[in-house]
Amino acid sequence: MSNLHNKSYNEAVVLLNMGGPNNLFEVEVFLKNMFNDPLILRIKNKLIQKIVSSMIINTRIDKVKSNYKYIGSKSPLVESTFKLTQVLQELDKDRFYTYAMRYTPPFSSSVVEELKSKNISKITLFSMYPQYSSTTTLSSVRDFLTSIKDISYDVEINIVESYPVDKGYIETCIEKIKESKEYFENNETFDDFVLLLSTHSVPQSIINDGDVYEKEVIKSVDCLKESLKNNNINFKDIQLCYQSKLGPIKWLEPSTIDMIKKYKNENIIVYPLSFSIDNYETDFELDIENRKFANEIGVSKYIVCKCPNYSISFAKAIINLINSKGKSINEANI
Repeated sequence: MSNLHNKSYNEAVVLLNMGGPNNLFEVEVFLKNMFNDPLILRIKNKLIQKIVSSMIINTRIDKVKSNYKYIGSKSPLVESTFKLTQVLQELDKDRFYTYAMRYTPPFSSSVVEELKSKNISKITLFSMYPQYSSTTTLSSVRDFLTSIKDISYDVEINIVESYPVDKGYIETCIEKIKESKEYFENNETFDDFVLLLSTHSVPQSIINDGDVYEKEVIKSVDCLKESLKNNNINFKDIQLCYQSKLGPIKWLEPSTIDMIKKYKNENIIVYPLSFSIDNYETDFELDIENRKFANEIGVSKYIVCKCPNYSISFAKAIINLINSKGKSINEANI
């Protein structure tokens, strides 16, 4: 890898994601940055937004810190993303691979400075969110473009903003679902399980305003179902559900918890469809919190699949998407 770092590149690829605390001290940084993002907490009055944001943070911070202790006192997201860039760099030595996080280091500003110092003339932004949403993809892209403008960096920008039905992405999902066989016993097969495709929820009001996230999630679900069938992988049932609801307003439903309740008499496999890298919501919410709930209501077997993370298949899918789907950004639409 050291020889690669000394190489001169014309093009860079930046993986964009929300980030996660690298330690317990960064939990507050993470929450503050997230709930002060106008695309997350959509309150037009800035003063009211600041007040509401502070209330949310103050009521959640101690609990969130305590929960992070169950998964090593940090998010696995940043480290896994770094490992993914290493795999990508080995597979594609003609581009420089790095990553920028929205709410925790490394921030876009520092990444942009680094790329400018390397005299990079073309940057491809790759969204780590398979399904597009203004709350995630748009927020990260805007943040990165703002950092470019701040230092007057003249560079060509392309983006891969979503890939809900990409063949390589779907094949990687299937690969991860197949890995759950490691936990089968007594001649169990996939026919003995219900598959819950758990995705991050968003407020219904955002969808009503035209966000395409729900449509792209459904496209992924339909494509994955068809691909599972073509691979002769059959489940008792396959259901879409949504997790991580916050507050009293209406969010996309049904919730993952409600679906676990519905199938309490079945064996359950959960695949985190909207997450490409494991994080707090997969490692704590799905694998610890929801597992505890499943055990309490009598679910006999509960398996949580890993995200694509830094698998070779996912890295190859990313490179193929960059080669075939990258498009120039029209800043007027960002």
